[in-house]
Amino acid sequence: MLWRFRGRQLDLSLRGAIVGIVNVTPDSFSDGGAFLDPSAACEQGLKLLKQSASLLDVGGESTRPGSLPVSAEEELRRVVPVVKALRARTDAPISIDTSKAAVAEACLSEGADIINDVTALEGDPRMGKVVAQSGAGLILMHMQGTPETMQADPSYPQDDVVGEVAKYLSARREAALGYGVDSAAIIIDPGLGFGKTVAHNLALIRGIPQLIKIGSPILLGHSRKSFLGKITGVEKQSASEERLAAGLAVTALARSLGASLFRVHEVRPHLDALRVTEALAGNH
Repeated sequence: MLWRFRGRQLDLSLRGAIVGIVNVTPDSFSDGGAFLDPSAACEQGLKLLKQSASLLDVGGESTRPGSLPVSAEEELRRVVPVVKALRARTDAPISIDTSKAAVAEACLSEGADIINDVTALEGDPRMGKVVAQSGAGLILMHMQGTPETMQADPSYPQDDVVGEVAKYLSARREAALGYGVDSAAIIIDPGLGFGKTVAHNLALIRGIPQLIKIGSPILLGHSRKSFLGKITGVEKQSASEERLAAGLAVTALARSLGASLFRVHEVRPHLDALRVTEALAGNH
């Protein structure tokens, strides 16, 4: 199972990969404001790569529950200097967490490789074409509603969250192919916490084997999220770093069920969880 984008390839057939989070925002739920300065964000990215992240995901617009959108101009101001700084110091793949085509274009021109779109190409009518023409990798995520409203009262027909998410991601994958995006460039993300209750999130993790049938590798973004805190009792946002052990449990189980990519804040512990899980499965 090869993920191909912009002349690169990442082999996910036997070993999962860690995506290191670099938030260039003042209001992300866990580390908002910590890396607003481009040089600090760059150093954080290099630190995550040194800890063996396979790629970095740089974001300039928070999508935490209740957050409001920012302008393309502001998002560009935040992320472009970080992409430039990182590309000057590393050849590692760089993903941009954006739903705006203008931001994607600017970052791709500065050396980014992947677009991580939480709206699965629905947020900007130009995004599909931008990705296809650039040969970029593409991460398609499921979200019910918008970040501002998604956690108000999430529900799904017949309470079949796995079926609904699978149907949506399959349709968005077909839409991406229709724009001309290479099938080998596409990753799908069930969007844990994006319009889901605790029960929905757990069902989606258990449902990874069903999601795999869509035909693209699966990325999971569970690191430090509130559903882990609700399960363990670590509910204060200020204590989100204390959810690491809970996140490692998800990483190990999700890998055993077939997920391939894990977008996390702490690289090394999650990588260790992956490698032990793979060794137990005979992939060591």
